[in-house]
Amino acid sequence: MTGTHGASHSSGHKLHHYPPGDLAIWVFILAELFAFFVLFNAYAFTRLKHLELFNEMQLTLDANAGMINTLLLITGSWCVARAIAAIKANHCRHSAHWLLVAIGTGVGFLIVKYFEYGAKFSLGINLDTNLFYTFYIALTMFHAMHVVLGMTILAFVWKKAMAGGYSAHDHHGMETGASYWHMVDLVWIILFPLIYVMR
Repeated sequence: MTGTHGASHSSGHKLHHYPPGDLAIWVFILAELFAFFVLFNAYAFTRLKHLELFNEMQLTLDANAGMINTLLLITGSWCVARAIAAIKANHCRHSAHWLLVAIGTGVGFLIVKYFEYGAKFSLGINLDTNLFYTFYIALTMFHAMHVVLGMTILAFVWKKAMAGGYSAHDHHGMETGASYWHMVDLVWIILFPLIYVMR
């Protein structure tokens, strides 16, 4: 009886592992969050010293594009959450489909950024234009790199899910990928108002 109870407890622990995903990804996520925290603070302190310039330049950004991208990433995180819920119910194919939609939201995000950057670069705006655009381009491109990495991770998870590599009792890898994608979403939710909205 003791052995059975211990096995059941062990299985339950595996199913309700916190934080979700691999410990290594959380070390990586915390390191990434710290890097963004430093950059956000640098932006905030520089803005305080050049408030008029930052407020003026902020008006030249396409806030609608920023909002569309916010909705895309939030939708992506919702899809990833649905993928996790599906695999916990042992619906591997449904889970894979949700992951594919999440990857699609990442593609949409990058397309919007492509046109947004294109509009600015066509006007001759670059990292050297002024302090605001130095931060805007550096921060948003740094984040876009994380979107690409998040999509790459989800693509590997999707491929394994399509091959039936996850189940209700073994989806640790999917939770690892999901955790990273949620971090990418969280950073943008902070970045969007900081760059596009806050005055």
